[in-house]
Amino acid sequence: MKYSVIICYLLPENGEDIQVLRYEHGQKYDPHYDYFVDKVNIARGGHRVATVLMYLTDVAKGGETVFPSAEQETSHRKAPVENDDLSECAKKGIAVKPRRGDALLFFSLLPNATPDTSSLHAGCPVIEGEKWSATKWIHVDSFDKNLAAGGNCTDLNGSCERWAALGECTKNPEYMVGSPELPGYCRRSCKVC
Repeated sequence: MKYSVIICYLLPENGEDIQVLRYEHGQKYDPHYDYFVDKVNIARGGHRVATVLMYLTDVAKGGETVFPSAEQETSHRKAPVENDDLSECAKKGIAVKPRRGDALLFFSLLPNATPDTSSLHAGCPVIEGEKWSATKWIHVDSFDKNLAAGGNCTDLNGSCERWAALGECTKNPEYMVGSPELPGYCRRSCKVC
């Protein structure tokens, strides 16, 4: 995952309800992305742009959140975590140990609104103890919007005009323009309506 400045609006109506999860010994979450590839989920508010993962408990061993495809830049490195302190799963990428009261914020989209494949992440198996976490996902658009109301020619993101000027209407047509079944978010700026 590259470090970059992303200016976006994380509006309350774009968020899903918080989900609380409990992981017992051996339980894990396989590697996955928080953005979508299917039209049904994209229609319900668009991609998840941001994830806030809140740790509600300490975990004695295991339970880390690991980013196996992320690369850490040397200028941002902290003192290395002792390898004995991480599970084998967590050693396969950049990992965050769950500590009660900590929160992890990461983005699933690049600044040009395309999916960031380095945001692949997983929950490592709990080896000792129990893990409780709460997750809040923020979408590009209002979550569970009413698609039946369609037909209006508007931009659904404040950056649409700038993105269109940068050529994103042709570089990223799925998001910007959309299709008859799933309208894009920048139809007005792309001059398709």
